[in-house]
Parts: sequence; C-alpha cells; structure tokens
Amino acid sequence: MTAIASPDLDQLAADYQRDGFVKVSGLLTPEEAADYRRTSHELLQRLDKADDPTWGSAATVSMGQATSLQHLHDAQFYDAAFSRLLTDPRFTQVAAAVLGTPNVQLHHTKLFVKPPENGSPFPLHQDHPFFPHTDNRVAAAIFHFDDAPDEKGCVRVVPGSHLAGPREHDSEGGFHLTDVPFEEAVPQPAKAGDVLFFSCLTVHGSGVNVSNEARTTWLVQFRDPADPPLTDAHSHSLGQGMMLAGIDPTGRRR
Repeated sequence: MTAIASPDLDQLAADYQRDGFVKVSGLLTPEEAADYRRTSHELLQRLDKADDPTWGSAATVSMGQATSLQHLHDAQFYDAAFSRLLTDPRFTQVAAAVLGTPNVQLHHTKLFVKPPENGSPFPLHQDHPFFPHTDNRVAAAIFHFDDAPDEKGCVRVVPGSHLAGPREHDSEGGFHLTDVPFEEAVPQPAKAGDVLFFSCLTVHGSGVNVSNEARTTWLVQFRDPADPPLTDAHSHSLGQGMMLAGIDPTGRRR
C-alpha cells in the first residue's frame, strides 16, 4: 500500500473545501480494481439479491429499452474483500483529510452496476436530505472498479455547490433538485482505481450509460462520529457506526 504524502493530503483537503469534491486518481491499482470488479459481479450473481433502485423521476428509455440499475447494500457483509477496503489506509487517510478529523465512521455502503446501453441515470441532488446530520460533516467516496467515461454515465458534480448549504428537494420519485440544470454539472470521468470524494451538500448526479460496457462502482458514505444525525435514516444498514479510522469520542455507535 502506497500512502499519499501529507502535502498532497493538505492540497486534497483544500480542494475539497473549495469545490465540495476531489478525485483521487489511482488510489487502487488497475489490477486491484479489476479484482474488485470481478468480485462485485460474482457477488451480485451469487446472491441474486440486487434490486433496481432507479428513481421514478429518472425513469427513461435508452436504446429502445427502459433504463435499469443493479445495487446491493452492505457488500462488506458478504465478502471480506470489501471489509479490507473500508479500512485501507489509502482510503481512510483521504477520508480523514476531507472531513478534517482523524475519526472516520461508516454510515453505509452500496454496490452499483449500471448495465450497458441503458444504465439508469441519477437526477441532480444532494445526499443531505436522505440522511441529514447536524453539522453536515458527512461525505461519500465512489470507488471506480472499471473505467467510467462520460458515455458510461459517469458522476457529474456542480463545483462549489456545497457552499450554499442544504437545498429544497422535490420528493416526488426520489429527492431531486428541480432548479439546477443538468448541464451545470461537470462530468467527472474516471479510470479504474480512481475514487471520487464529495460532500453531502455537493450537488451531483449521473447520466445514462449508453456504452457497450457496464459501469461498476462502490459507494461508501462516511462521517465524523461527533456529528449527530438528525434522523435514523439508513439505520437498517449493517455496520453503521463502525470506526474506519480513529475513535468515536461520543461512544454513541449510531
């Protein structure tokens, strides 16, 4: 494991504070990413538990078919490879840097596969309304297990949008924003092994996968354990409260 040097962590933290997101290229090696891609697809096939989380507001037709999506909560409870990744210092040191605390606590994880040709998009939104916290010291990391160019429906973000704080979301068909044009979101194409970190207040979404290959990602939501949640959202998520780095000074666990 190759640690990112402290000056780079400082710059990543500064970029994150300014823009609300930062992409770390090559956090995993291409070989590691390929292994996780294979593990992810084998896990989904073995469990046959994946459901389609396509938002009603995102339902559309691509290549003559309705778009679809596969996802799985709590992959780390089905395969130890994901547990190891949660506490990998290459990940946790960046997570700590963007949160501004050495203490990093798990909120939940989701494995996503956007099928080729008609992988569902996500409308622009913030993560905040889904699991609000008092001080918004909550962030996400999207691990890319294969290449994610724009045509694969890569993540898009609105730089600096976190600075405006929580926004009003339309609750019909999933919480989404109606007052931010999709064109304002900047595509964040990624290579296998790249990890995109962003704030719970950063406006983001993704497009349709119109390519001939699946897009495979793992979403890890994490937080400062000292930031109290305002609801019990995602309390069903296995392992919520697990410390990924540092300690929980509150002793709350959830």
